[in-house]
Amino acid sequence: MMNENHENRIPEENHCENEAGMTAASQEHTSADAKEQPRYEHIHVQPEPDPVLKELAKQRKSMKRTMVAGFLCCGLLAGGIGFGGGLLANQMNGSSTTLYRSTAGKVEVQPVSAGSEMSVEQVAALNQPSVVEIKTEKVTNSSFLQQYVQTGAGSGVIISEDGYLITNNHVINGASTIQVRTSDGTTYDAVLVGTDSKTDVAVLKINASGLRPVTFGDSDNLNVGETAVAIGNPLGELGGTVTNGIISAKDRSITLDNQQMTLLQTNAAINPGNSGGGLFNSRGELIGMVVAKSSGSDVEGLGFAIPSNLVSKIAQELIANGYVTGRPALGVTVLSIENAQTAMQYGVSSLGVYITDVESGSAADKAGLQAGDRIISINNLVVESFADLSAALDNYAVGDTVEIMVSRGGSTVTVSLTLQEKKNTTVPQNENGETQTNPEVPLN
Repeated sequence: MMNENHENRIPEENHCENEAGMTAASQEHTSADAKEQPRYEHIHVQPEPDPVLKELAKQRKSMKRTMVAGFLCCGLLAGGIGFGGGLLANQMNGSSTTLYRSTAGKVEVQPVSAGSEMSVEQVAALNQPSVVEIKTEKVTNSSFLQQYVQTGAGSGVIISEDGYLITNNHVINGASTIQVRTSDGTTYDAVLVGTDSKTDVAVLKINASGLRPVTFGDSDNLNVGETAVAIGNPLGELGGTVTNGIISAKDRSITLDNQQMTLLQTNAAINPGNSGGGLFNSRGELIGMVVAKSSGSDVEGLGFAIPSNLVSKIAQELIANGYVTGRPALGVTVLSIENAQTAMQYGVSSLGVYITDVESGSAADKAGLQAGDRIISINNLVVESFADLSAALDNYAVGDTVEIMVSRGGSTVTVSLTLQEKKNTTVPQNENGETQTNPEVPLN
């Protein structure tokens, strides 16, 4: 029906011309007098269809369909070529937008026994259950003579199935209560077995069984550059944190808290709270106990650990005796004054190492040393700091006789005494829970 109606119409050319002519005339008349212009009605006469015109109309319609189909094909072809060319160009330029997503599941880490070469994941899986979080509380006096409870935190390492563990002396020093939290979330009250301020090693005991102890490695056989994995409790609240790096150096001579120490250096990330945690090699063995990091705005990647061979030796001494046997001592408590502010605080005019207390009946007491004496030298070795005093005593054994020169009331006094065995030492902490820079340390 639509074709028939279309065929009965006047050819478009004629229709447009007639309509255009009438429209033009009408516009001219309207311009002259729009209000008086009468309205005209267009009447279209439908003549009989001409067979020739009918055939032309069919051909025109067929041509239109062919052109539309051609345009569609060209558009699709051009779009495909454009997309393919763009993809090829991106791949050639190294900026392909193709994204690939893995369908693999989580890899379950299977730890192996310590002593076998393993990945960092396996080292962590093996030893995370052996590293604990430590929380401490102690009563501290403020500058206004008011008491308050101060909290602290650190890390520890389990060394026996029945609850012995090691940490740093400075982590637990002065604490009135010590709590240990294992990797499974269980919290235990811990007791102090023994501590050694010289090596900064302490041993704790919790009432537990079936724990997973670490395996000690041989720290003397380490190579610079080999893998080092640290596990601890950074910031005191991120227990079980694993960081890795390498052994950066061995036998670093470092002074920490006025003690000269020989330590391992690592670039594994170390932060406050890591103290007392473990440093492991690629075989999952404990090769050191984290003790400190070098701080400063421009310092990164400088962490230190006590070699495992020394830690093992000290821990066994502390478990057996409560202190490290065979160390020589004077039998006095000293204070190292190393700056003008501290000298002013204590009312002294010279920097140096001052005796603050003499143990009754000790070798120092028998030799006549007194509180207030400033130690000048031991067997002609000059003493200007606690580190100097400690280093001087390391040259001698229990039972050796030494000459000590002291300054007393503006005069110089020299006494001779026989070194006795040191029973125990502690390193006091300041009001922030940190080890003091100039501690009073009993050398008894």
